Amino acid sequence: MKTFNIALIPGDGIGPEVVAEGVKILKAIEEIDANISFSFTEFPWGCEYYLEHGKMMADDGIDKLKNFDAIYLGAVGYPGVPDHISLWDLLLQIRKQFDQYVNIRPITLLNDSLTPLKNRTGEDIDFLVIRENSEGEYAGAGDWLFKGKPEEVVLQTGVFSRKGTERIIRYAYEEASNSNRTLTSISKGNALNYSMVFWDEVFEEVGKEYPEVETYSYLVDAASLYFVTDPMRFEVVVTSNLFGDILTDIGAAITGGMGLATGANVNPEKEFPSMFEPVHGSAPDIAGKGIANPIAAIWSVSQMLDFFGEEKWGEIVLSTIKDLLKETEHLTPDLGGSFSTAEVGDRFVEKLRTYTNQ
Repeated sequence: MKTFNIALIPGDGIGPEVVAEGVKILKAIEEIDANISFSFTEFPWGCEYYLEHGKMMADDGIDKLKNFDAIYLGAVGYPGVPDHISLWDLLLQIRKQFDQYVNIRPITLLNDSLTPLKNRTGEDIDFLVIRENSEGEYAGAGDWLFKGKPEEVVLQTGVFSRKGTERIIRYAYEEASNSNRTLTSISKGNALNYSMVFWDEVFEEVGKEYPEVETYSYLVDAASLYFVTDPMRFEVVVTSNLFGDILTDIGAAITGGMGLATGANVNPEKEFPSMFEPVHGSAPDIAGKGIANPIAAIWSVSQMLDFFGEEKWGEIVLSTIKDLLKETEHLTPDLGGSFSTAEVGDRFVEKLRTYTNQ
């Protein structure tokens, strides 16, 4: 039997509610499949922990997490704690310490009724964004000079190393080559005359090793337009940390909203645990009401299973999501249904059992 040890960080707001449903699905899989099991260890870190202890996670938090097979994160952020603290002191700290340099964001329309775009179907919107996840604009490099004085100057430095840029671009080329899909690089070389010119040059250099991959390159402003007006032109996309953050939210908007947005923070070499999360945020306005949409959190379970090498189960979970989305009455209010968060999870388990018994 294969056992996977998972660290749970439910976090803030609706995080605990949606993580509970993801765990529910994993426990159901464990009951169905005698060859797989999961163990869970929960950590109470987040904004409530910060308000009590003055830090987002324990001092030895990284040491406690490093031996797990994966981390399952709910959400980070809550009123009363500045966003730059909640983000940097937990989420980005884990990404950096565990070298989770690949962020994988599927932009897939799972049900045609969910897109706000006219006359678009699942065949039109189905691509993968691979976002650099360890440096770039989120490297935390810069300075704050002459603070509070008339000559005050703030410097925010984007860091693009040869190692960091080449490895994410190579990862994207490998994905495109293995899946026989096109690869699009998104940058801003006309204005960012150091970082993005470098990015473009590395993209071309690495591309010489993959002559079989058809490539395109767009400026980020044009790409933002095409995400909405012509999403079918994208198959695999690679881009920088900041651009990827923004573009994938556009991707979420055209596929049904943030309640369906999932992301994997991956260390491909598996030297450290990877982290899986819904990326909708903590939604404090609906926390505790039992109406949070758990589908993004469940989709991240599918990504986790793929990462574990359990692709069959990953596909089953994703297929079950697609089936569930056809049952509007069994969804949360944001998708037109009347079910609670827990009821959606229960219905998902029912369908999962039916699916595997076919």
